[in-house]
Order: sequence, then structure tokens, then C-alpha cells
Amino acid sequence: MSDRYQGFASTPIGRLLVKNLGLPDPTALERWGAGDRLVDGLVVLGGDGRIAEILPTTLDGLGIASATSLEDGVRAKALVFDATGITDTGGLLALQEFFTPLMRRLESCPRVVVVGTPPELTSGGERVAQRALEGFTRSLGKEIGRGGTVQLVYVAPAADGAVDSTLAFLLSPKSAYVSGQVVRIGAHGSTSTEAVADWTRPLDGKVALVTGASRGIGEEIARVLHRDGATVVGVDVPQAASELQDLMTELDGDHLVLDITAPDAPQRIAHHLREHHGGVDVVVHNAGITRDRRLANMAEDRWSSVIAVNLTAPELITRELLDAGVVNAAGRIVGVASIAGIAGNVGQTNYATSKAGIIGLVESLRDELADGITVNAVAPGFIVTQMTAAVPFATREVGQRLNAMSQGGLPVDVAETVAWFASAGSGAVNGNVVRVCGQMMLGA
Repeated sequence: MSDRYQGFASTPIGRLLVKNLGLPDPTALERWGAGDRLVDGLVVLGGDGRIAEILPTTLDGLGIASATSLEDGVRAKALVFDATGITDTGGLLALQEFFTPLMRRLESCPRVVVVGTPPELTSGGERVAQRALEGFTRSLGKEIGRGGTVQLVYVAPAADGAVDSTLAFLLSPKSAYVSGQVVRIGAHGSTSTEAVADWTRPLDGKVALVTGASRGIGEEIARVLHRDGATVVGVDVPQAASELQDLMTELDGDHLVLDITAPDAPQRIAHHLREHHGGVDVVVHNAGITRDRRLANMAEDRWSSVIAVNLTAPELITRELLDAGVVNAAGRIVGVASIAGIAGNVGQTNYATSKAGIIGLVESLRDELADGITVNAVAPGFIVTQMTAAVPFATREVGQRLNAMSQGGLPVDVAETVAWFASAGSGAVNGNVVRVCGQMMLGA
């Protein structure tokens, strides 16, 4: 689905108006395709913390070229700075010393990652300095421009060797619409991860359940998980049975037609996964509905139906799969929340409540899971779909521009983030809520 404003802004007259009037200037984002390298260019490394020593080897294992400096005339595709060695506020000067000379030497759609230590695992001046990194990365994300992204990755000391999958995601075009985010590795539960033999198929041999899989974001999630090697079991309502069956046939997957709010839905899903697949490795709660009204005009059925589909069903299905032992060891549970659940939205008290509840589900489960099972959530912002195409033009335009990238995201951006959480290499990535919103100006 094309962005007409972005197309206009790239024309000669459009470029002139953008420059002279200070209008939003969205860059065409690079997105990853099968067969592409994870990083098409050089990654420059800086910092002298405890991660610095292993970074070159880690990136080399991902097929990513790195160096500690740039030769004359060469540009960097990405910058990674190890800030785990900063133990007081005076040490924050190292950020300016590293980044300032390099900011004008970046290629288009660059990636910046700062690695720190979770502040809650430190004390005194070190805790102050490590917390300060959030302000640095969020601000740089709004400055970098040209389709660039900036992230902060807090790594618990025991999880230093578990950063591969996160760097593979954040340094690559797979994270095109993810910026200004704080990711924690090893903060909850496991600090180790599985070895991934083939980074182009990190889900080989895995079974993935995706609800609401027949169209939109759910369809794209199914496609990306299949691309990464998973056998996908798609779930959707009877009204979408034909589309669901066609998609699963195309992906060599399996399907289950039911209403996830039915009283026996959790048990039916658990039985199907156990009997036909011997269990499940990835559970993606994507199914969702909207029934928008201001609260003063909200009918009970509009409230109850949204809570039932978006929140109660994922909670009950998750509990059943866990209690029945259907989720395999090292399983991955991923919820689809929303920026509305973080910042709120006019006319969506029911929807925002349900999506904030998904974040609550992550928080309630992250410290009680065993056997290497993880739980995380994605929180999409303005994602261009058939549903958003029906939004009035002016509202749609404003929604797409209110982020650091001045454009809407695509369903594949959400799917790639889900695939990172689902990866066999993401065993230490637990309890995170990552916003796929281009770093929205509000609530992110």
C-alpha cells in the first residue's frame, strides 16, 4: 500500500517544498529480503566495557564486518558502543567522543546500538550513569534521520554471551520500523540461549501457533515464521476459514478454525497441538478486534467483545497450554499489544485496556516461567493495513507522520519483531515490550 505523501516528497517539487517549508521528509526504509546479508556495510565498534572483547567475534559469526575506526572516504552502516564500562556520570563523555565524529559518516538507513548494564543491577554512580543512557538513545533516535534507528540494549552480566539474536535483529533491516527502544537481555529468568546453526532459518523444526492468521499482520507473521523454518498452525474464526486454509496450504502449514473466545477454545487448541504436532514451540497471540466509541457512548457489548478477544482469550489459552505442558521447553510466547495500550487513544478505552492487559500478561508471566520458556510482546504503532486505509485521509496522514521516521510501518515490521522474539537464539530475551512504531512522538 503506497504512501502518497512519501512519493510526492521524493519528487523535485516535493523536495523543494519539504526543504523550504520544513515539512516531514520520510526516507524509504530498507527492509530485509531472503538472501540478503544481515548488514550490507561496515559496523564501527566503540567503548571499552565487558562486551567489547566479544563483539567482533559475535558479529563475525553473524557474517557482519566490523572495525574500530573508519578509513578516509568510508561510511559506516552501523555503530555499536559498549557503555557497560561507564561507572559514573563523568564517563558519559565517552558517548560524545565516539558518536559526534561519526554521525556525518553514516550511510542511509543506519543502525545505532548502545549496550549497557541494567541499572537495577548496579548501584550508586554507576546506576545513575547507566540510566542516563536511555535519554541519550531516545534523543539520538529523533535526531539521526535518513531512516536510521537507535536502540539501547541492557545486558545482565550473566547474559553477555546471549546477544547474538538481538544484534542480528537490531543491526539489520529487519528492525526497519523499531527505534528508540530499550531491550533487556537476561533480566528475567534464563541468561543463556540455544546455538543457532543457520541464522537464515532460526526456527527450523519448530512449531508456531498464530491466532488471527488469515489476513493483515497475522498473515505476515505466519509468512515470516514460515520463512524462518517453522511449521505454522494458523487459527482464525469460521468467517475467515477459506482465506486461512489457502494461506496454510501455501505455507505447508496446518490450520484450526474456531472462535478463540469459545469456552472450550483453550482446550481444543491444546488438544490439536498435542495430537497433531506433539506440542508447540512458539505461541503468537495476534487475533484482535476494535469496537471504537468514546466511553460516554460505549455499549456493554462493544466493551466486552474487545476485552474477550484481545485479552481474556490470550490469557486463558496461554494458561491452558502451560498447565497442560503443551508448550515445549525453550518455548516462546509473544503477545501483540499496541501503542494504544501505552499512550492511550481517544475513542479506544476498551481497546487500550485490552492491549495494556497484554503487557500485564507479560509482566505476570516473565518471572514464573520455567524450562527456558520466554514471554514478550510487540506494541505496534501506525501500521499500514487495509483497516488503516479506511481511516479518514487527514487522520491517517497525521497518524503516519507523528513519529521520528515520518511514516507508517508495514505488517512485516511487526512480523520481523515477533520472529526475533521467537528465535531459538533469543532464550535470554524475556519480559520485554518492544514498540514497533518508528519511535512515536507520544508515549514512546
